[in-house]
Amino acid sequence: MCFSSECLLGADFLFLPPNFPVRRGNFIQNGVETHCMSEKKGNPNSESKGKNKREKRTYIGGQAVLEGVMMRGRQAMATAVRDPEGNIQIEAQRILPPEKKSRFSRLPFVRGIFNFVSSLVVGNRVLMRSAEVAEGEAEQPSKAEKWLAEKHKINLNGLLNGVATVLGIALAIVIFVLLPQWLTGLTKFKTTGLEGLWFNLIEGAIRIAVFVLYILLMSVSKTLRRVFMYHGAEHKTITCYESGKPLTVENVRGCSRVHDRCGTTFLFLVMVVSILVFSLANAAAGTFIYTGNKTLDFFIRMAFKLLMLPIVAGVSYEILKALAKTKNKFFLVFKAPGLLLQRITTREPDDGMMECAIAAFEKVVVMDADPSVPETVFATSCKMTELLGNTKKRFRDNEIDEEEAEWIFSILMDIPKSAINNEERILKVSQAKEILRVADERLTGRPLWYIIGDADFYGYKIKVDERVLIPRPETEELAQQVISAAEEGDNILDLCTGSGAIAISVYKELEKSRRKVTVTASDVSAEALELAKENAEANEANINFIQSDLFARIRGRYNIIVSNPPYIPSKEIDALQREVRDFEPRSALDGGADGLDFYRRIALDATKYLARGGMLIMEVGAGEAEDVVKLFKYCDYAMILKDMQGVDRFVKIVV
Repeated sequence: MCFSSECLLGADFLFLPPNFPVRRGNFIQNGVETHCMSEKKGNPNSESKGKNKREKRTYIGGQAVLEGVMMRGRQAMATAVRDPEGNIQIEAQRILPPEKKSRFSRLPFVRGIFNFVSSLVVGNRVLMRSAEVAEGEAEQPSKAEKWLAEKHKINLNGLLNGVATVLGIALAIVIFVLLPQWLTGLTKFKTTGLEGLWFNLIEGAIRIAVFVLYILLMSVSKTLRRVFMYHGAEHKTITCYESGKPLTVENVRGCSRVHDRCGTTFLFLVMVVSILVFSLANAAAGTFIYTGNKTLDFFIRMAFKLLMLPIVAGVSYEILKALAKTKNKFFLVFKAPGLLLQRITTREPDDGMMECAIAAFEKVVVMDADPSVPETVFATSCKMTELLGNTKKRFRDNEIDEEEAEWIFSILMDIPKSAINNEERILKVSQAKEILRVADERLTGRPLWYIIGDADFYGYKIKVDERVLIPRPETEELAQQVISAAEEGDNILDLCTGSGAIAISVYKELEKSRRKVTVTASDVSAEALELAKENAEANEANINFIQSDLFARIRGRYNIIVSNPPYIPSKEIDALQREVRDFEPRSALDGGADGLDFYRRIALDATKYLARGGMLIMEVGAGEAEDVVKLFKYCDYAMILKDMQGVDRFVKIVV
């Protein structure tokens, strides 16, 4: 519930700057705010040398969550949570850097107010997300939930979370505003004039006492004790990094769990500042706003306090920022109460907790340093449509075709692609993990079919990896040309076979139509042939394989020679899509300066290996068909065929 885990104890998170969201945790204020040396260079992590030791300054702050830790830097935030299976899951996302926020939101005193609101929203969301991971498998939705979702578009869990948040805030107001005010009202001090000052001081003292008591009571809870341990792990990890030590469990273990910029210190500061701010405001306005009616004045005073909260947040933020910049021992007195409170809100973590904190911290460091690192998502039990929508958005944001997300779900869940968007089943955690594993890898740029491990070609499953090109849909049309032209007893050669997709589909389809033929497949790459042989065996296709640089080791004559050789001009390789350029074999793409090198070689020798009346069918690049035809001056006739997109894609030569 929001009350016990975030709204109160997590109030330290609520007031912190957007680049340092901290729940019961660190408020590390460097870089832009403390004018770090490397800030001008835009480095999220800067280093400075002290007199006695090397010290690092970091933008990264943290927040303890259920069974994990959230860390947040300049451009990214990451939450690492240990799931019921003992694995650490990381959810990471990009955030708006402070310098890109509006100038108004960065003004002194004003920024504290903006941070209050934004941090409340982020902190609660992160906490709820961590709970989803920590709790494990979700139950199937009840009939009532399904009815509310279908008939009224109401998400019951979301509604309950919203209600819990409101109740948590309301209860916080009762405990920390109404209760101290009511107890102070039992005294005989007036709320205005000089006595009003004493009234405010007593009320403030009671509020602090209630806060300390609340923390002590919360620490009795087993769940919150573990949260306090993760809070300690968060502190230790950041302290370890700031000390210049490598982030290992051993090094983190030896660091202090107390940090002078912790949100707990900030909370105490808020209470002290609230006494001062409200006392001054009450002295100035009290005479004009109070009615003399004790009950009415009670609620007026409470409302006045709540209205002053933004000012308290702004002033407290600036004071904390100033204290964070100084090492003067004189100011230690202002930090000491908060440091003492941290002895309650932090506990010594175990090694697993420190591993979580390190994982979250390192993820943020990587993402802050490299904007191309993709976001990641928790694998939780959830509705399939929800995860599908999220995956589509991630793909869209990274300029990947959304349809690939549908393919992932269709293949892994064994559901027709056409039915994916309407499937309302609840995914198990294991299912969500596998889907996200594939999606995350796709976001690195690696082609989907390499990740899946096979591709569909003409209805046959063809294993693919970085040894071969991924078969394209237009190449299926090339295979169809061969299947349509082949006759009983033909001898067929697949030149530059790659994965063997053409040879296998031709053999299998002709076998179905009872046309017995002999199929030979060749490739210069021994690795490609190895994979092609695996595919032939898996599909029970009887094919002869020869390792040959085009016709170099080919013997005999063939009725049909089919080829899909490399045809991309060398200069265009670097402009190809990342998944093609960086992952598919360049040797299977590069067709030389103009893309026609392989066609010249084929044209030079093809007649030596074609039977009389034989046919050569080739796939060509866009705009290359006419140039390819010109290379075959000796042929009886040549034909250019279009693919389904209307592109001149195939050249048929008859000799």
